[in-house]
Amino acid sequence: MSSPVVPADTSIRPARPDDAAAVAAVTLASWQGPYSELLPTGALDGVTVDDLVAEWRATLTSLPTSRHLVLVALEGETVVGHVLVEPASDPDVSGADDRSELVDLVVHPEHQRRGHGSRLLAAAVDIARSSGVTELTTWIVTVDTARAAFLGSAGFEADGAERALDTGPETRAVAQTRWATTF
Repeated sequence: MSSPVVPADTSIRPARPDDAAAVAAVTLASWQGPYSELLPTGALDGVTVDDLVAEWRATLTSLPTSRHLVLVALEGETVVGHVLVEPASDPDVSGADDRSELVDLVVHPEHQRRGHGSRLLAAAVDIARSSGVTELTTWIVTVDTARAAFLGSAGFEADGAERALDTGPETRAVAQTRWATTF
């Protein structure tokens, strides 16, 4: 099996409010991918990109603090992924100015395995580090071995914290493990 060809024109930049529709499309595509089986039956029925655009536009228009960060991955001028980082919110790490949380790292399923996730993560770490952050945490669905392998290869490891994410009355809680890296 051959690897996908990576376009020469790839980049990472801060997300802008006019990226809201593209970021929403990437978000919805990721929800409809492997994670759809973790959601209650019918949870995505009728959900459209338009349903998510206003929320993303509000986020991208006014990030709450200078420690909130949204970057997008581009192929040419097309947004194919995004990363969202914010101050750590878990009770055992919140309030520390040197800790942030990788809340979301998504690459559109049609554009995966081309290095976009690695470039997004590296850029987010570089920006976090330059603002004084020394530790980055994230939550991984315990059965998501692909994400665990990806983050493990980037220096993250499970830190022992676990939680159950309630996805609704028709499904079991989803087990998550917190991973962290220091730099």
